[in-house]
Amino acid sequence: MTENKEFPMVSLINAPENPLKTIYLACRTCYSADYPCNIWEKDVDDAKMLKLVKKVLQSGHHSTIEHCQYVFTISGVSRACTHQLVRHRHMSFSQKSQRYVVEQGQFEYITPQTIKNAGFEDEYHVFMKNTAEFYDKMIEKRIPAEDARFILPNAATSSLVASLNLREMIHLANLRLCVSAQHEIRKLVKKMCDLVVKKEPWLGEYLVPKCEKNGFCDEIKSCGRFPQKVE
Repeated sequence: MTENKEFPMVSLINAPENPLKTIYLACRTCYSADYPCNIWEKDVDDAKMLKLVKKVLQSGHHSTIEHCQYVFTISGVSRACTHQLVRHRHMSFSQKSQRYVVEQGQFEYITPQTIKNAGFEDEYHVFMKNTAEFYDKMIEKRIPAEDARFILPNAATSSLVASLNLREMIHLANLRLCVSAQHEIRKLVKKMCDLVVKKEPWLGEYLVPKCEKNGFCDEIKSCGRFPQKVE
């Protein structure tokens, strides 16, 4: 069970040493006759670099931020959550395999708050206990883990290493920080964004819900924070 753990567990294990200068270099290279190595060696203050970077991003030239890569370790997220996460096509994943990793005893799982609020928490835990016991019986009978896993629920937790560039990081934040996204992936992505912004505060204005970036809501059902898009 996961009641006493602060899930999801997220760590930023690799990040660019100087993302602002890297992006500035990419921007300047596109509009300069000078060699990129010479541009990189020049001492430019952060304010000047940030001014150019913001101007270029506002123009939609987002390929310049694809050179910055971030790598996260993620644990304590449900398979339901990872099924949503892996739909982001410009991310890379290495995930705990239910084919090869045999669950030992009661597997960890996520309990949504709505199930608790509805008064089904006890029944939910009994279901998970029974599922784990049946899984163990199948393993004892030498049923391969890749087949025994067919009964494991979407609530079962998983672990993965995930990497993405800054362009996809912004896209991830814009979509998954929206209140229309499911609660678990919102919590996960918020933790990922907080770790990046802690290292690079200037990215805070980009790692936000899409309504905050666009100034309007394009969802079918709006939370009302911003006016809906007018066609």
